[in-house]
Amino acid sequence: MNVLDEYGTDPEAAIATAAARYSNWNRWGEDDALGTVNFLDDEVRGGAAALARRGASFSLSLPLDANGPQNGWRRRVNPVHTMMSTGQDTAEQMGTPHGLTAADDAVFMPLQCGTQWDGLGHVFDHGIGWNGRKGAETVTSEGDSATGIERLAAPLVGRGVLLDVGRALGGEAGELDDAYAITTDDLRATIDRQGPTAEVRRGDIVLVRTGQLTRVRRSLARGEGWGTYSGGPAPGLSFGTAGWLHGSEIAAIATDTWGFEVRPNEFPGSFQPLHQVALPHIGLLVGEMWDLDALAEDCAGDGVYEFLLAAQPLPFTGAVGSPVNPVAVK
Repeated sequence: MNVLDEYGTDPEAAIATAAARYSNWNRWGEDDALGTVNFLDDEVRGGAAALARRGASFSLSLPLDANGPQNGWRRRVNPVHTMMSTGQDTAEQMGTPHGLTAADDAVFMPLQCGTQWDGLGHVFDHGIGWNGRKGAETVTSEGDSATGIERLAAPLVGRGVLLDVGRALGGEAGELDDAYAITTDDLRATIDRQGPTAEVRRGDIVLVRTGQLTRVRRSLARGEGWGTYSGGPAPGLSFGTAGWLHGSEIAAIATDTWGFEVRPNEFPGSFQPLHQVALPHIGLLVGEMWDLDALAEDCAGDGVYEFLLAAQPLPFTGAVGSPVNPVAVK
């Protein structure tokens, strides 16, 4: 069913309807700070360890450097890396004995400028965040006191499963067109095509490859830059997948796109409506700008779409997002 046929054309009404249907508020108690990561429990994590069979590992992160995808929207810039001391410094300059010198560096970066997690304090619905908390009280200039990203530094190791929708539905190129809205039927068709190892289970970290980053990478190789990757038209999840995201009881989901959901958004005049349901109501951790290409090639080669995935955020106290270097091990 077309999402507009199901929800109508008013985004605010659609968000309210989906929020009421798929809310997980108080499912894990009024003080919960983990949301759907609660599904990734010790039993799930222990079982995932057995998926590291070959020992092949894949980093799913974009490089963190000045050549990244950001264009300055909402003051999001690419990382600024500065050397504080280098191999050119001498012991005399450093005041260190017996010829010892060292190199040190620093970096400035928005926490969501590259491969990253959206924390539960990142998005609000009419000022209300995860588990019914008032955003003005819990996320202040001091940071997120209720759902800071540091609370997820330990649990985000588990079973990853790749749904390569681009390869399954994107023709010979293996890439979905910009503005393609991935439906629940598309996700199920991809699972069926990939076979048993792509079955999505409770507590999984689901990775959705659209192929958009593959297309952008060709543009970069031609010297044409990132184009509109950061915030422009993109394939992504349809608002209509909110029920699947809730009912599948996954721990988290990440895509190879800037914004996770389809852009332009499906409702006229809307901005990221699926975020407004997924984060504050479902409590679902959302990852963006993950580089899934090398992993996807390997999965297509051996037909195995499940793996051990370590995807812990950096524990910045009170942060509402974090860079991450996810590592998949098969």
